[in-house]
Amino acid sequence: IDVMLVLLVMLIITIPIQLHSVNLEMPVGAPPTSLIKPEKIQIDIDEQSVVYWQGLPVTAQELDAKMKVISRQAPQPEVHIRPNKISQYAVFANVLSSSKRLGLNKIAVIGAEQFVQ
Repeated sequence: IDVMLVLLVMLIITIPIQLHSVNLEMPVGAPPTSLIKPEKIQIDIDEQSVVYWQGLPVTAQELDAKMKVISRQAPQPEVHIRPNKISQYAVFANVLSSSKRLGLNKIAVIGAEQFVQ
């Protein structure tokens, strides 16, 4: 057993240390600014859980159709969802899941300060 321990210690000492780093060449300087500003789409949900697209009330089918159209645009628009504190969570969850299902990537939930007590 002593010989095995000595061999184990010698093996541990002679093994080179593994480096877990990757050498990357990062670009220097400021990133280029985009000249094209993405469009902002405002989706509101009021107290009665009615969904508004840019200020106009829409049904679930109209909302899906409009989201499908903007998901195909080249610079994809930013979607700002602003639910009311009193609105039903199921309506908000439906809007959020529809946007993700249709491929919208730039989604923001606006007005979270109303939920702080």
